Parts: sequence; C-alpha cells; structure tokens
Amino acid sequence: MIAAVDTGEAEDRRMRILAIGLMCATMICFTGQDTCAKWLSASLPIAQIVWARYVGASLIALVASRSLSRPAMLRSRRPRLQLLRSVLLFCSTTANVLAVRELQLSETATISFLTPVFVALLAGPVLGERVSAERMIAIALGFLGVVIATRPGAGTFQPIVLVAVAGVVCNSGYVLATRKLAGSDSAQTTLAWTQIAGIVFLTPILPWIWRQPQSAIDWVIMAGMGVFAATSHGMLIVAHRFAPAPTLTPFTYTQLIWMIVSGVLVFGDWPSAATLIGASLVVACGVYLALRERRARRPRSQRSTSIDETS
Repeated sequence: MIAAVDTGEAEDRRMRILAIGLMCATMICFTGQDTCAKWLSASLPIAQIVWARYVGASLIALVASRSLSRPAMLRSRRPRLQLLRSVLLFCSTTANVLAVRELQLSETATISFLTPVFVALLAGPVLGERVSAERMIAIALGFLGVVIATRPGAGTFQPIVLVAVAGVVCNSGYVLATRKLAGSDSAQTTLAWTQIAGIVFLTPILPWIWRQPQSAIDWVIMAGMGVFAATSHGMLIVAHRFAPAPTLTPFTYTQLIWMIVSGVLVFGDWPSAATLIGASLVVACGVYLALRERRARRPRSQRSTSIDETS
C-alpha cells in the first residue's frame, strides 16, 4: 500500500515537473511569436500578420490533432464555448500585434502579466468564485504596476496601452474558457478549434489588404510565427492537463526575461527603470494570487499535516 502511494506521488511529481517545463517552453514560444509580429509590423498590415499567424498555426494544429484522418476530433461537446474561446483569442491576438508595433516587448509583456489579475477578478462572475479583500488588494496593486510601467503622467503615455489592456481582458476570458473546456473536450479538439475565428474573419478580406513581403526573410518569419503560435498553444493545453493553473502561473513570468532579451538583441530596446519596477510589482501580485489559489485548493487534510509538521 505504501509503495503504491509512493509510486503515485512520484508520478504526480514527474507530471508537474513536465508541466512546468512545458510552461517555460511555452513562454519562449510566445516571445518568438511577439518578436516575429513586431518585426513584420514594420512593413506589413496588421491584418495580414494576424492572418499569417493563424494560417501557420492552423496547418500545424490540423496535423497535430490528426483532424483530417479523424474528423471526429473536431466534434466538441461545447461548440458555443469553443467558438467564444476562439473569438476571444482572435481579439487578444489582434490587440497584441497592434501593441507590439508601438511598444517595447518588455512593456507589452508587463501589460500581458495582468492576465492572472483579470482572471482572478472575472473568476467571481464567470466561475462563481468569491473575490476576497486580499485578492482585490493584489488586483489593485497589479494595475498600479502597469500604471508605473506605462507612465501615464509623464507625458509619454500612449493610447495603444488601452488597446493592449483590452487584449489582456480578452485573453483572460480565453484562459477561463480553456479551463471550462478542459473537462469536456480533448486537447486535440480544443487545439483544432482554437484557430477558427482568425481564419473565418480575415481570409475574406485578404485580397484587399495583402502586401507582398519584401524579402525571403519576411516569408520565413511569417512561417516561424505560425510555428511559434501553434506550438505554444498546444504546449499550454497539455501543461494544464498535467498540473493545475496555480502551480503553473508563477512560471509564466519567465517570459519577461525572454522579452527583454529579444527586445535588446533584435530591436535594441532597453527597458526603462519604470518598466522594470512596474513589471516587478505586477509579477509579485500575479505570483501571490497563484500561490493563494494553490493553497486554497489543497485538501484540508494536507493543510492539517503541514500545520502539524511546522508546529
């Protein structure tokens, strides 16, 4: 009996480590996706960039989910929620591409870190979770961090920040929809549905907005963006099947490191002190919310054992 329990705990630990590794790799792919989008935004229309991201991701998603050979994989138990999730991701992606064109990668990363804050705020009306006073304080501090990072009172505030925040709200809804779908549809089904909105909305207007890429490098970057997009969302779905969100959330902030590195190496953008201070505050609030949620989900018996061990 004890051996079986130990084996179960070891397997659970192994799955969590694998999930954390997938989450860290996902953040690298998200950075690659945003870097490609920012590079392309200097010469191509935003709609074309978003369309390229969706086409590349769709092709990879169809292959990964084997939907062509197994059409049943496209059948969802909750198609309306799948469509809503896809639309939310489309809105979030479009807002993010608009933002990275105008802002530094480190600034867009800081704003994107509001996602756990909005998830905590929306968890009440969407998932029926109670929002405590401590949660509200952490949420307020998270917003303060973004205010510091974007410096609205220093004469340098850019309205595009509001677009980026709107994108984060959409992404938060996307995260909550993903959580709801985890118990009803397989990862392959959800991955296949993810790209639908972008393809449906953008393909009809493509002939009117298309601009020929200027070089072979631009074609490669467009393809790479699709690879990063499909890989990141696929790994994100699998990671959440191996470990709960509160365990994984703190590791999403590793993206800030890669965004700073990419911004400096590719675009020569050094983050300001205000950006780093604001980002640190947003990260601290997000980590606090994740740790608090993880503690709240622990079984009562586990909590008692922990208390006994430390007393």
